[in-house]
Amino acid sequence: MWWERVARSFWPLATLLALVLACFALDLVSAVPAGWLLWLAGGVSLAVIAAAIWGGLRFRPVRRAEVVARLDGTLPGRPLAALSDRAAVGGEGALWQAHLAQMRQVALAARPVRPDAELARRDPFALRLVGLVALAMAVIFGGVSEIGRGVAALASTAAPPEIAATLPIGPSWEGWAEPPAYTRRPTIYLNALPEGERMELPKGSRVTFRLYDEAAEVVQDIGPALSEEAQAPGFRAENSGRIEVAGRGFDVTVLPDLPPVIRAGALSERRADGRMVQDYRASDDHGVMRAVARIALDLEAVDRRFGLAIDPEPREAVELPLPMPRGGDRKQVRGQLVRDLSRHPWANLPVSLTLRAEDGIEQVGTAPPIRAVLPGRRFFQPLAAALIEMRRDLLWSRGNAGRSAEILRAVTWQPEGFVEPRLYGELRGAVGLLEGGDLTIKQRDELAEALWRAAIELEDGGLSDALERMQQAQQKLSEAIRNGASKDEIQRLMDELKEATDDYTRMLAEQSEADPSERFTRQKSNQIVTADQIQEMMDEIQRLMNEGRMAEAQELLEQFNRMMENLRIREVEGEGRGFGEGGQNGSMNRLADSLREQQRLSDEAFRDLQEQFNQGQSGQPSENSDDLADRQRQLREELGQQRGLLPGQGSTGGDEAGRQLDEAGRAMEQAEEALRQGDMSGAMQKQADAIQSMREGMRALGDMMMDQRQGEAGRDGEQAGEAEEGQRGLAGPRSGSPQGQRDGETAFDPLGRSRDGNGNIIAGGDTIGDGVVDPARRARDLLDEIRRRSGQRDRSEDERGYLDRLLDRF
Repeated sequence: MWWERVARSFWPLATLLALVLACFALDLVSAVPAGWLLWLAGGVSLAVIAAAIWGGLRFRPVRRAEVVARLDGTLPGRPLAALSDRAAVGGEGALWQAHLAQMRQVALAARPVRPDAELARRDPFALRLVGLVALAMAVIFGGVSEIGRGVAALASTAAPPEIAATLPIGPSWEGWAEPPAYTRRPTIYLNALPEGERMELPKGSRVTFRLYDEAAEVVQDIGPALSEEAQAPGFRAENSGRIEVAGRGFDVTVLPDLPPVIRAGALSERRADGRMVQDYRASDDHGVMRAVARIALDLEAVDRRFGLAIDPEPREAVELPLPMPRGGDRKQVRGQLVRDLSRHPWANLPVSLTLRAEDGIEQVGTAPPIRAVLPGRRFFQPLAAALIEMRRDLLWSRGNAGRSAEILRAVTWQPEGFVEPRLYGELRGAVGLLEGGDLTIKQRDELAEALWRAAIELEDGGLSDALERMQQAQQKLSEAIRNGASKDEIQRLMDELKEATDDYTRMLAEQSEADPSERFTRQKSNQIVTADQIQEMMDEIQRLMNEGRMAEAQELLEQFNRMMENLRIREVEGEGRGFGEGGQNGSMNRLADSLREQQRLSDEAFRDLQEQFNQGQSGQPSENSDDLADRQRQLREELGQQRGLLPGQGSTGGDEAGRQLDEAGRAMEQAEEALRQGDMSGAMQKQADAIQSMREGMRALGDMMMDQRQGEAGRDGEQAGEAEEGQRGLAGPRSGSPQGQRDGETAFDPLGRSRDGNGNIIAGGDTIGDGVVDPARRARDLLDEIRRRSGQRDRSEDERGYLDRLLDRF
């Protein structure tokens, strides 16, 4: 409220003073004719006095009662006034006390009141902003010397002629001390320094003068001269000393410029993508200008075996600029160098890392060298790791060409089943290049790039089979955990496993959509493993790895692998069951197999088309066309046999399924003709039509089977209730369960096996899909049970010895 009343009363005075100061600082006074200057100064003075009187008459001090009323007005019910009231009638009984308590509670919500001087309403032309902008421009572009000139001009106008003649119009000299730009210090105006003050300048500062009096002279002993001009002398400050000019002296202390200091942070962990991440800190008394990291091969620390046994080809050290802040203070710099050196020939080899910093006058500070292994991407797929090792050997020295060719021949021997034909052709071409004679540097680099791409393709996938991708991801993650890989590498492999698992479960879900039989149902128990339960188990594996409990994570990962494998096996074992081998389930499963075979044929036709395009033979029959056509004919004949055994003939769903399969058979026949003619594009189109028709037929057949099951469930409500209970994955008792389990008794033993008489069957891979407990809790319970039994002295020595061995192992 004080600010509001001062602003309301004295904003005209503040605006006038700002305008006057701006006029002096911007040297606008010198532009006014001498005859008008005195009258203008008198008018401005009267205006300032009038504004001060006007503000003084309007200003009122703030009283406590006004403060309370202002704050009380912002609260509902005005609680502050209520707390100061007294009851006029009825006394201050319980009701009155309750009222006061309620007002105190409301008063606790009081907050500071935001000030509002309402200047926009009182100054509709925004004159206060004009004064503020003028003052800001004067501070930025004006100077003390201009103010002195204006005051002198005004004084000479007001003084008598004889006195005005003796007054100096301006200073006889001006001087500036300009520190080096990298110090980020401001320029010092020497005329504004107080008399006798000692001046401190960074080493290398430029001191310049402008002499307006021919008799003025500059004498100094702080450094060499920069200009020989008599009226504009200049010199550089190198030593402490004294400057004298026109009877004025300045004592100067030159501050020494220390060299910068730089040091490296802790060595970063290996990242999954092979990037190098190195922290660093640098400091300088005036600011670091630039810094670099120099990486050189530490040849003494290299394990000189195999492809590294021969002397390496000379290679220059790597220099990487360290990132520096674009602006701000560089006296203390803390940064991080991030660079992808995974393809460098020294990746995963010992190197020495040296950090160097430089300041504005090119002084250099160097950190002690760090000996470490240059981060690089690691490969866990065996063939990919072998290709990367051969690439390293070639980049080490071209003398390894013969050895690399022998190894490449060995790893590509009998490629069927683990190397795709296209990749095999490229690798065999590399063998020919290696055995062809002396490699040029260009050929070596191109071959190294080809080996890198091949390794990436082998490591990251390119597989069309989701199950195979998931199993490979599981194996690579298990191998990484066993080999003690870094957290970042394990996280990358865990993400890869999650992606592959999602693809596999999505494939199963699509098959379940075409086949309403319980593809995800566990054998015997009729319990369902949902995608959410699979995700929960993977989250548990992730949590164990984050906590560093790698042994438990490895064990749970193995359980996860068994669960997914069991789900796949159960899918095959369940074919033809429930309705008989030749019943509805058998027909649906055989149609699903035919659909997958048709999809594989389409994929192979697409790869053949790609090879024709790359070889410039598009539109011509390939070597595989006849083989693909024969397989297409066999598949069409099998589909015709399945069409004759299709259940539900005469029903709406059965007739629709038969019509769609007939369409699929015609599309297969047309695809066979296109394949024999070498028309891969046309064959793929007809194969796509066949796949679509088969899917529509299976969907119609599935709808018919679902209707039949719902009818049977309506006739037997009790059986339907049991089926519903089983689908929910309940762990409680079921009607008809063996041994008559009591309420609350689990359907599984501590090992996760079903207690239905088939104790040798692990239900669903021992996962949380059982709907009972999560794997970690089950493992803890099992360990507690082993400890309890090992402490029972009434058990035999053999049994207790076995339990002790289990405790020692786990």
